[in-house]
Amino acid sequence: MYSGLQDKVAIVTGAGTGIGFAIVDQLLGQGVHVVLNDIDAEQGERSVQALRERSKGKCLFFGGDAGNLKVIEELVAFTLSNFKRIDFVIPNAGMTLFGDFFEFTEENFQRVVNLNLQGAFFLVQKTVPVMKQQNEGGRIVLMSSITGIKSYPNLTAYSMTKAALRMMARNLVLALAPHEITINVIAPGATLTERTELEEPDYAGAWAKLVPRGVVGKPEDIANTCLFLLSKEAAHINGQTIVVDGGWTVVGRYPGDLD
Repeated sequence: MYSGLQDKVAIVTGAGTGIGFAIVDQLLGQGVHVVLNDIDAEQGERSVQALRERSKGKCLFFGGDAGNLKVIEELVAFTLSNFKRIDFVIPNAGMTLFGDFFEFTEENFQRVVNLNLQGAFFLVQKTVPVMKQQNEGGRIVLMSSITGIKSYPNLTAYSMTKAALRMMARNLVLALAPHEITINVIAPGATLTERTELEEPDYAGAWAKLVPRGVVGKPEDIANTCLFLLSKEAAHINGQTIVVDGGWTVVGRYPGDLD
């Protein structure tokens, strides 16, 4: 059990499945109250129902595009209306779009930037004033990627957004630290989720051969790291990026290397 979590209030976006769902599950188990956001209303409601049956904290669903400023403002208002405070913010929602740099369209570029970068930027912007007013500190955890650290074929736009989140955290330390608000980043490596398995049926098998540890990550691996960063035990960690990848960025082998 980490300390400083019980009865806190968290917002987690893009949490209907995968890493976001695992983070919410961990938080609820520690007695944190959570607003779970997802663009898929049906999936979000199913996830909340499943979580309610085994959690200590209270979980509410708020649907909508986490990259849309109006939705973000409504999400913050919804959280305050139901829980009266906000302590933890995890802008987890994101999308991956592969594409050749020279063929990448403006439409796809804006889609990636709006969700991955704009969504995180403005959710933090709209929630920090609440934390400051509460005068009890707070925690922000941004979700980057190993591709924001190491290059990967046909992921220029995506990688740019994930690298930008790391700089966002470093820059905001100056503004947030005096208020006892920390902001850190997790950079997941190959992680087996519903989305990655859909992209590659043998995702776990292929990436297990590339990761030095010999296995792909699980959503719980990321969620455990997030839980630590939200706790009192991580109070002196600020502006940092924690890579959770089984050692892949150290070696950096690619799927093509298996051929």
